[in-house]
Amino acid sequence: MKIVSIVGTRPNFVKIAPILHVLANKDNHRHFESVLVHTGQHYDYKMSKKFFEDLEIPRPNFNLNIHQASELKQLSMIIDRLDDLFKKINPDLVIVVGDVTSTLAGAIVAKKNKIKLAHVEAGLRSHDSGMPEEINRILTDRLSDYLFTTEVSAFNNLTKEGISERKIYFVGNVMIDTLLKNKFEILNRSLKHNGKNYLVLTLHRQSNVDDQEKFCRIISEINKLSLKFQIIFPVHPRTEKNIKKFKLKLNKNITLIAPQGYLDFLALCSQAKAVLTDSGGIQEEAVILKVPTITLRENTERPITIGCGNNKLFGRKICGLQKLVIEEIKSYTPPSPPKYWDGKAAERIVKIIAKISKKNNI
Repeated sequence: MKIVSIVGTRPNFVKIAPILHVLANKDNHRHFESVLVHTGQHYDYKMSKKFFEDLEIPRPNFNLNIHQASELKQLSMIIDRLDDLFKKINPDLVIVVGDVTSTLAGAIVAKKNKIKLAHVEAGLRSHDSGMPEEINRILTDRLSDYLFTTEVSAFNNLTKEGISERKIYFVGNVMIDTLLKNKFEILNRSLKHNGKNYLVLTLHRQSNVDDQEKFCRIISEINKLSLKFQIIFPVHPRTEKNIKKFKLKLNKNITLIAPQGYLDFLALCSQAKAVLTDSGGIQEEAVILKVPTITLRENTERPITIGCGNNKLFGRKICGLQKLVIEEIKSYTPPSPPKYWDGKAAERIVKIIAKISKKNNI
């Protein structure tokens, strides 16, 4: 059975790594041929190569080299090159992960070529159609033959949308597989900065950083927060560009650093008083690292992080951030890990794929 895995961005790398490691175990899965395709959606060293090194992901079999472009142009280019590649290598199954442009492109090409499609991290919904990622999730799920979910809300979302229960498998969270595998090194990694009373900030969502008025309000709140805490800000290229474009001023207690590798970034988060982010995956990783999280959005597609008490949404009024952060740090109680966030999600996925391949004589 030839399995092609599609990746393109940092979150994809974290999610696919444990699946590739299980597929590579020939003692249990000799009849699988694993092929890795990197679209090139994230292409600089910190956003791509460093993650492959940290996660011990093998060199991609194919790199499509689709670099910076508009979202639709990237989508069309990835579709075009994947179509040629799939016709050449003829896979039996395509695995896509997450909700980025590469995810949707892989799903479309698999479906058009009548190739079975598996979506890892299926069913997550923010219920905000203004998010590009939400459109990618919904369309990918509609096209998928096998939908692997991380939490109960995902099953409910999928069945409400009319997707058959027979296609849905609750397996847990592959991002947590990766974190748990590297947890010792993350928690014991030495940091390059000084100070213990710090927060980690990440911002990259278009809805936050491309809207000048909203971005200015967020930075105003961050500046107020920096009067109480040192803030370490690994800055995304889009965010850095807009800070300069909108001529935003950051207080001296806010330290901008380059995007970090996987291990360095999670080590930074693990020792922080709290994490402020608009990322999806960081919300989940912070649960396992036992660090309180403030999500700088009006919604989240990962409600389990709210339900377990590790995460709070901040975005409706965009004011009072300092008070909220201080209260959350003071009242924080580390949660228990959600069901199946145990480091074995990838094993469950591959066992299901093996069962399917045996049943269908692939």
